[in-house]
Amino acid sequence: MEFSEFMAPECVVANLRVTSKKQALQELARKAAEIVGADERQIFEVVMERERLGTTGVGNGIAIPHGKLPGLKRLAGLFARLEKPVDFEAIDEQPVDLIFLLLAPEGAGADHLKALARVSRLLRDRRVCEKLRGSDRADALFALLSEHAAHAA
Repeated sequence: MEFSEFMAPECVVANLRVTSKKQALQELARKAAEIVGADERQIFEVVMERERLGTTGVGNGIAIPHGKLPGLKRLAGLFARLEKPVDFEAIDEQPVDLIFLLLAPEGAGADHLKALARVSRLLRDRRVCEKLRGSDRADALFALLSEHAAHAA
């Protein structure tokens, strides 16, 4: 599965201004709704339902919220670099400033897991994260994600 199959330049938010995990997820749900043509509230509920099972704050300032959305036609990814880190109840108890939201169709078993693994591998690379934290332009962030995703495949 190619990174470009679920990620596009308009899916990057360079300086998201939020003060909480809930607000971050609400803003990402709003942006995702515009991109995939789904209901913002439904996206937010799907993501929050997953968060109730356990945090998607995976450590090192990174969160990968995800969920399966009824009616979605294909995988969709959104990346946000937060202006200021927020408490995400992460497993290492550190605040989060890099969030990758992944939405999948209800029937996307293996593809959903492959995309999740791909994003996880990409964001586990500390050098990639340093570069992402060092840029505040959406086009540069997308280029970094795309370039490094190609090498991580």
